[in-house]
Amino acid sequence: MTFDRDLVRGSLDLMVLSALAEGPQYGYLIQKRIREASGNLVRIQAGTLYPLLHRLESDGAITSRWDDTTGRDRKWYELTPTGRRMLQDQASQWQEYVNCIRRLLNPALAALRIGPEPT
Repeated sequence: MTFDRDLVRGSLDLMVLSALAEGPQYGYLIQKRIREASGNLVRIQAGTLYPLLHRLESDGAITSRWDDTTGRDRKWYELTPTGRRMLQDQASQWQEYVNCIRRLLNPALAALRIGPEPT
C-alpha cells in the first residue's frame, strides 16, 4: 500500500518539521526518519525534499549550516522558534482534520458493514 500523492503532498511540511523536531539532521537522515516512521509508506525523493527545505528556510522555519565532522561535507537543518510554532500549529490542524474525517467515516463505514446487501 502507498498513500495517494496529493495526500502526501499536503502533509510534507508537517512530516519534515516533525523529523527536525528530534534534532538537527541532514537530508538523507530526514528522508530515512520519515520512511521509517511511516512504516516505509512514505518515501520522499531528494528532488522533492531539497526544494521543500529551501522554502522552509526562506520562510524562517529552519536554519542550515555546513559541517564536515562526519568526514563528509553535509548541510544540516534544524528548527527555528518559528518552525516550532509552525509545527505546533500544523500538528493541531492535522489532529482536528483527522478527527473530522474520523467522525465522517465511522458512520459511513458502519452503514456499509450492516446495510442491505447490494443487488
